[in-house]
Formats: sequence, C-alpha cells, structure tokens
Amino acid sequence: MSAERVHRTTHEVSVDAPAGVVYGLIGDAVTWPLFLPPSIHVEQLEFDGRSERLRMWVRASGEITSWTSRRTLDPARRRIDFHHELPAAPARSLAGTWQVQALAADRSRLTLSHHYTLTGDDPRQAAWLEAAVDTNSRTQLDRIGRLARRWDRLDALVLAFEDSVRVNGPAELLYDFLYRIGDWPQQLPHVTRLTHTERTPGIQETTMDTRTADGTRHTAESVRICFPHAGRIVYQQSSTDPLIAAHTGEWSVVPDERGVTVTAHHQVLLHEEAIAAELGPHADLAAARRHVRRVLGGHSTTTLQRAKSYAQNAVTVL
Repeated sequence: MSAERVHRTTHEVSVDAPAGVVYGLIGDAVTWPLFLPPSIHVEQLEFDGRSERLRMWVRASGEITSWTSRRTLDPARRRIDFHHELPAAPARSLAGTWQVQALAADRSRLTLSHHYTLTGDDPRQAAWLEAAVDTNSRTQLDRIGRLARRWDRLDALVLAFEDSVRVNGPAELLYDFLYRIGDWPQQLPHVTRLTHTERTPGIQETTMDTRTADGTRHTAESVRICFPHAGRIVYQQSSTDPLIAAHTGEWSVVPDERGVTVTAHHQVLLHEEAIAAELGPHADLAAARRHVRRVLGGHSTTTLQRAKSYAQNAVTVL
C-alpha cells in the first residue's frame, strides 16, 4: 500500500524595497520567465480580477515540466495563494502562499510557503520533489531580492521590441523553418554551430553559437516551447553576452486574407554593471539599449528574411 504524508516548507527573505514593489513582482506571473528563473514560460488562461488560472513551464532539478496553477490575488493584504495541479506522482498537487510584509517604507519581508501530500512508495521521487521545491524556492526568493533592490531602475533595464516581415507564402512553411532549428547553421549566416534535443514533443533544448557583424562570438542555451496550431514558438535564452542578464522571446506566424505576418518578439533584462567594460567608460544605459537592439534585431531580421525566402521559394518550386 502506498504511503501518504503531508510536507510543509517555509522560506523567507528580507528585501530592500517597498512592499508594494515586491508584491508587484510576484503578482505578475507572466513576466517570471524574464525575471524569475527557473520559470521558462507562463501563460495566463483565465483572469477575473482576483483569481487566475495559469499554465506554467518550469525547470525543476534539471528537468523541464509543466503544470496548471490557480492563484488568488489579494493586493490589499499583499498575499497570493496558489494551487499547482501537478501532472504525476509523487504529488498530485502542491499549494502554498506568497506573503509580503512591510518592515519600513523601503524594506519588506517576503515569505514563500508550500504544503503538499507525497504519495507512493518510491523515495527517489519524493526526494526529487522535495529538492525541487527547496531549490526553486531559494532561487526565486534570491532573484526577487536582487531585482527589487533596483526597483527604481527596473523599467529602464527592461528592453522590449519586435521585428516583422510580410510574406506571400504558406504559414505552415514559415513555422516549419522556425521550428526546424537544427537546420539553422546551414541557413543563417550568424549561426555557426547548434545542437538541440527534443525529448518531449514540442519542447526543444538548444545550444547555439552566433557571430555578430564585428566578429564577436556568443554561445546561448535556450528552451523553446512550440505551439504549432497557434503558430507560436516561445523561448527563454541564457546568453554569454555580458550586457544581457536575461532574454525571453517569441516567434509568431499570423495569417490573414492577404498573406502572413511573421514576427520576432524580444524581452531583455540588461546587465548595467557590464556597460562600461563592453561599450566604453562613457557609455550609458541608453547606449546599451541601442547596442542590444541592433544586435538582436539584426539576427532576428535575418532569420525572418530567410524564413520568408524559404516559404516563397518553396511555393515557386511547387
């Protein structure tokens, strides 16, 4: 007979930021992939102003998993209760609470508590879940603490932009080009090497070497979540570019009656401490924003144009 036991954990951190700022960071879960790894992608499925239903993709103890989460938001009390519906044993569900307490005008305490029932007789599964909850909790709290300390600079450190092209070709072929990332070293001049795996259908893990126009080389690891029926591929990328602290994005293919629009969306968190070393002692945050916009935009525009040629040339051959 399988055993069941309730497990409870509590982690907390003091944060040098107003309580409202900290609550805002935990309240906007859709931004977590940029701000709070190990979250990879979060989609809001329902929201009525107080409660929401989310679909979350998360890296837990080195593995990528996904679940549905329901959250109840209470901004007046600065409290969020959540309930994760996990896909498999050793726990069918995991619940908990985020709580923010004001300690002073510019200082607060953030507490994250969990409770869940472990089921089954496999101690390895139970140990995996316990380790994942503990590691992820500590990672999230540490990240929130470091981000919140820059609350007055955070808007300037975030860069969001997109590039689009119009295509007279099938949406399916455009998506196929973006999905078949293993072919990119032969198709894109800035991609010099790429390896990828897809152990779970629709979830790709990649390592890609790129070269900028000035010859600088960077290596980036990405997790890509593919939604073929919606014509979307979302990703979270870790970059060795010193100016980039975090990078998320999306490729979207949107057909209409006159053709197809294919778009590259980017969200970047800049690493302010690296600006002087990378761009010179007189460079500022505005210069860093322009530089990152130019480099990432140049690569994505090249990819969009090659996808356009791929789709339109295939139609011509047919």
